[in-house]
Amino acid sequence: MIRLTHIIDTKLNPRQKQILELINKSDNLSRLEIKEKLGRQFQASIPTIARDLAYLLKNKLVTVHGGGRTTNYSRTNPSPLLKYFDIDQYFSLDPDQRTDLRKSYNSTICDHLDGLFIPSEQLELYRIYKNFDTESKTANQDIYLREVERFVIELSWKSSKIEGNTYSLLDTETLIKQKIEAKGHPKDEAIMILNHKNAFETILANRKEYRNISFSQITQLHNLLIKDLNVTTGIRNQSVGITGTTYRPLDNQWQIREAMDKFIANLNRVEYPLEKAMFTIAMISYIQPFTDGNKRTARMLANAVLLANNYFALSYRSVDETFYKKALVLFYEQNSLYYLKQIILDQYKFALNTYFK
Repeated sequence: MIRLTHIIDTKLNPRQKQILELINKSDNLSRLEIKEKLGRQFQASIPTIARDLAYLLKNKLVTVHGGGRTTNYSRTNPSPLLKYFDIDQYFSLDPDQRTDLRKSYNSTICDHLDGLFIPSEQLELYRIYKNFDTESKTANQDIYLREVERFVIELSWKSSKIEGNTYSLLDTETLIKQKIEAKGHPKDEAIMILNHKNAFETILANRKEYRNISFSQITQLHNLLIKDLNVTTGIRNQSVGITGTTYRPLDNQWQIREAMDKFIANLNRVEYPLEKAMFTIAMISYIQPFTDGNKRTARMLANAVLLANNYFALSYRSVDETFYKKALVLFYEQNSLYYLKQIILDQYKFALNTYFK
């Protein structure tokens, strides 16, 4: 399956990307204002800019208001958490060279959760929705168990690979099915993969308990994922750095717990499951409450949230690990969920088309 994120990035020419970024940052711009704001490198005539805007409109990347001289263009989704950035241009600069970014935790993010999926998006996704409970109960039991095993293998492999694990998919299959570790790999890599397996199986067996999330559920899930990996349990009591960014998470235990409590309270008020999953992945990765295993916990908890609401879980099998990490760094530094949202949408569609069929 072609990733939606790649469709957006490869089909837009550099000027169209620049126009989209201007509209996302400023909103409600006329053609003349766009022309004036375009840098020398992207200068073009009004008719050319009009053609670019028509292409962006056709692909539902911007919306238009008014007519004639009063025509203005704005981003499709007005949420401040969904601002567009040209990801290639953004990461062409080293972390210390990037400007106008956030280097510390933004406590107001939870105030902007409404509308991350606009009604038209929810309607489109409802048309392809499959109820996980229904699909699993009506499937042949042997086929269902094989599909669960396949999903667990692919999730455990890819989620571990995102964290730097070097097991191949076939190595992971052998480990999970036959309990045989791959030669030439550290013991910790096998433990990480098996911890994923155990965590997902625990979630699947108790999925209805995750309709409302508690702090203890998150810590229990984290404990499963870091078992026997020499990682401290509970909220960290020291500062941590994140590779590839100058963003520094909170370093005070009380502030971390306060941020987690606020995140959980807001997560439980969100109704749309895909919105809940995206918020979960973003915020646990952003807060970094534990010394290690934060992103693994985020992905697994997001799957727990989806399954609790009868949505298919995500395996991340077709995700590019570097692109996934860039999407998170963009959220850390610019509080933009734009690319993470595209990843979630793409992986959800991938799950519907790939598993339990």
